Amino acid sequence: MPKDVVPETARRRRRPTKTGTVLSERLIVETALRMLREHGSHGLSARRLGAALGADPSTLYRYFAGMDDLTRAIGEELTGRALAGWTPGGAWRADLRALGLRIHGAYLAHPQAAVLTASRVTGRPREIAADEAILGVLRTAGFPDPAAVRIYHAFVDQSLAFAALDAGALALTAETRAVDEEMWESTYARLPADRYPHIAATAGLLAARMTDSAYPVALEMLLDSAEAQLSAVRIGPTGG
Repeated sequence: MPKDVVPETARRRRRPTKTGTVLSERLIVETALRMLREHGSHGLSARRLGAALGADPSTLYRYFAGMDDLTRAIGEELTGRALAGWTPGGAWRADLRALGLRIHGAYLAHPQAAVLTASRVTGRPREIAADEAILGVLRTAGFPDPAAVRIYHAFVDQSLAFAALDAGALALTAETRAVDEEMWESTYARLPADRYPHIAATAGLLAARMTDSAYPVALEMLLDSAEAQLSAVRIGPTGG
């Protein structure tokens, strides 16, 4: 049976660790983020995290039900960082663009953590606040509920999918990433035009673009589609 998670108020009253550190959920999450950045997902374990905090690994289970619970807390932290400082201004498209770029940027700031958490649902307060905010922007703009949910779904999944994809590249070693990026110049740009006419015709454009994230472009395409849907709703089925 998993151990009970002690409420935060009770945790604060506990004595410091042997290194003088007073544990908290936030400190554990921040330490886990640092370890992921330095060692990758394979370097994160209760034993190693406890050692980094100067605490017995079993102590961590007073804060989290297990390592999977900690993983969700890390995802919640990244969501919180994306939300920090963002407030809707009333222009739905600008609001969603800003939030999407914030989500993508918050995850890319911690690529190892992004790869680990982008596909997870935390069910925690900041994730719920983000979902409420996105749906609120869409419903306030006038999207009918079915359309609002459909666009919300696409918006969130697109943001996190690109975060995971781009983070995966950033999580590679610099040498490996450079080899991948050079492929557009060393291989694609040299393909024979008689066999690959379309690649050959666009080789220079591909080399200039393919090493950057496509997320900003994809986000604008999603917003274009949403705007067209909203215009159709406003015009109505009779067109007048």
